[in-house]
Amino acid sequence: MIEHGLFYRDTWVEVDLDCITANVAAVRKRLPAEVTIIGVVKANAYGHGDYQTAMAALNAGASMLAVAFMDEALSLRVKGINAPILVLGASRPEDVTIAAKNNIILTVFQREWIEKAQSFLAANANLSLHIKVDTGMGRIGVRNIEELREIEEAINKDSRLVFAGVFTHFATADELDNHYFLDQLERFDEMVSSLSSRPPCVHGSNSAAALRYGKANFNAIRLGIVMYGLSPSQEIKADLPIKLEEAFSLHSKLTQVKLIKRGEKISYGGTYEAEQDEWVGTIPIGYADGWIRRLQDQEVLIDGIRSPIIGRICMDQTIVRLPHQVEVGTVVTLIGKQGDAAVPIDEIADKLDTINYEIPCLISSRVPRLYKKGGEIIDLNNALLPKNN
Repeated sequence: MIEHGLFYRDTWVEVDLDCITANVAAVRKRLPAEVTIIGVVKANAYGHGDYQTAMAALNAGASMLAVAFMDEALSLRVKGINAPILVLGASRPEDVTIAAKNNIILTVFQREWIEKAQSFLAANANLSLHIKVDTGMGRIGVRNIEELREIEEAINKDSRLVFAGVFTHFATADELDNHYFLDQLERFDEMVSSLSSRPPCVHGSNSAAALRYGKANFNAIRLGIVMYGLSPSQEIKADLPIKLEEAFSLHSKLTQVKLIKRGEKISYGGTYEAEQDEWVGTIPIGYADGWIRRLQDQEVLIDGIRSPIIGRICMDQTIVRLPHQVEVGTVVTLIGKQGDAAVPIDEIADKLDTINYEIPCLISSRVPRLYKKGGEIIDLNNALLPKNN
């Protein structure tokens, strides 16, 4: 019999839940008591694991969660999360009864959407809605006061609908130049003030705005990238008022170690040729795991020593030049710490000319996630029941 929950390859992610707890708690300490933390766990919690991250966030002071799509919200419900969940993106009007049955809050930004949703909504349903206001991000959202008031009126006229919140998203809160941010904030203030009644939840701040602009916090913030211990941008990293604890690390083990001779070539295309006799090792991770080919030449940690990837990264395997002869089974850290050495996510993002958000999301679902608490891998069947449930 195959035992559920085990994995049979020597490549894995470790997510340190204590880091997530510490990051959320540090933000919670800076906020007035009346400001709610909405923990953003979309995209499988930025690749960290939605359920596990949600539990840690709720235990640390978040009282609400946010996802991108209704499928993500339903997944959390199936796993036992009962806290309020907001879907930040667009949902189909024909699915509103499912949302209402599962106490999932939907985002609305078009008057026509409400008209369609009403035809699908059960007579005894109770559906909470947040109105999304586009103040300058340019994705989804109401763009003018007249339409905002029309949507508010349509919600208030239907007893099955609850006007639970209004929000926007700041496009440049993670930049040092705050002119566009201030323009967006002023626009949001104007639109919220135009409502006939202020809803219970008003939120605009993402991680960057929450830490930098207290006046933009209203009575709720959305905590995303900072929850995972990563700066919203390199530009503001030095200015952040709290120390962040990076939760995500990626590890593998050497499956073969061999001595190659000067002139021997490595991997597809023979792009790497040994300039001298050297020890090399193979690790079972490749571009199908999200460790993409552009990471050729990136350094990993072996015995706490930086060691370069050599040759092209394959679909399932990668080859590294070893600092010295080591044993098969030696742990290789691709992201994270070994002793005093570290390869942070920001380094991988720089290598790929992208942002740190993308890196944990890139690591595919075929790489198992293990969870640490108190320095030990935990059994999630018997640990960390969320206090807010």
